[in-house]
Amino acid sequence: MSKQLSGVFLTVVMSAALTAQTSPVAKDGVIRAAYLASNPAQAVKDPATGQARGVVVDFARELERTRGVKVTLIPSVNPQAVIDAVQKGEAEVGFVAYNPERAGPVEFSKPYLLVNQTFIVKDDSPIRSIADVDRPGRKLGATRADSIALYLKRTLKQGQVIELDDTSSDTVHRLLQDGVVDAFGANRQRLTGMVSGGRGFRLLSDDLYGVEQTVIVPAGRRDALDAINQFIDEIRRSGFLKASVERSGVVGIAVAPER
Repeated sequence: MSKQLSGVFLTVVMSAALTAQTSPVAKDGVIRAAYLASNPAQAVKDPATGQARGVVVDFARELERTRGVKVTLIPSVNPQAVIDAVQKGEAEVGFVAYNPERAGPVEFSKPYLLVNQTFIVKDDSPIRSIADVDRPGRKLGATRADSIALYLKRTLKQGQVIELDDTSSDTVHRLLQDGVVDAFGANRQRLTGMVSGGRGFRLLSDDLYGVEQTVIVPAGRRDALDAINQFIDEIRRSGFLKASVERSGVVGIAVAPER
């Protein structure tokens, strides 16, 4: 499908004035939406059904209900994969956290969700709160190119970011035990799982910051961006988004304030 037809399709299906008539349409008649399958703030696999559920899934279903179009969710392995899918035309939209480093090939909607980021440390660590993190010689682990890694690289004044490719629980525990990193940062939901079972690690009680979750569209698609922002405003004001967050059961997420 040409970029011109793709643009017309995206504007039509995401416009508040959309009716059931969505011609011209993409060749498969759907909006493809890339999301992070590994991010519980976006979606998790329901153990009973094996299907994805969560805020992003609710977002897509409400878009279908109110706009009369089919939305197909495409799981992606990392934020760059989401951005690449939108930039290359493999997805019309994507769900990814805003970071200024990611701007250029895509444009970001208003934030619809905040995902709180914090750290885990060893039980005997002198790090008791976020105020203790940015100190001389502190080595702070984070997943490579993850939102918190990018944030720390922008804001740290004394500590050092250690970007990691393998951030499985066992690897993070080993790196903390061996002193390779003094703390490991990620979203609160993920870290809560890492400290469960009392294995000699603890989760800081306060948060570093809240990552703004957004919807991305290809660069230059202001019409599509305006339509998405309008939809986000609708589901925020109606209470739909708040109910979705509460229903998800995910720790440390909240509806982003209206802008």
